[in-house]
Amino acid sequence: MFGHVEETYHVARHLLRIRDLQQETRGFTEFVPLPFVHMEAPIYLKGKARKGPKYREAVLIHAVSRIVLNPLINNIQTSWGKMGPSGVKACLDAGANDLGGTLMNESITRAAGTNHGQEMLPETMEQ
Repeated sequence: MFGHVEETYHVARHLLRIRDLQQETRGFTEFVPLPFVHMEAPIYLKGKARKGPKYREAVLIHAVSRIVLNPLINNIQTSWGKMGPSGVKACLDAGANDLGGTLMNESITRAAGTNHGQEMLPETMEQ
């Protein structure tokens, strides 16, 4: 998760640590950068987190993840539940290659305040 309490250098350091751990263990099959959804998140409501990443920041995190983790982690996933249709399209254009998964009765992201719904039709995914 990103976009809540970290600074840019924290993200860079974290990606490098993930890359190093993958080089050592080969244990990851994908990397999923999850943008913080602030609206109803307790840490935000208590004033201890920012409003989450800006759209541009979220897209850049996916792009930089592709650059830093390639070729050790081949799959960079984007979350349609957090990014919405236009956000996942931008992330796919920027280096992500995996459009989330099937979510059954997803409640965490919706409880935090996102409004991208509980499902994305295959036709929408294909656009």
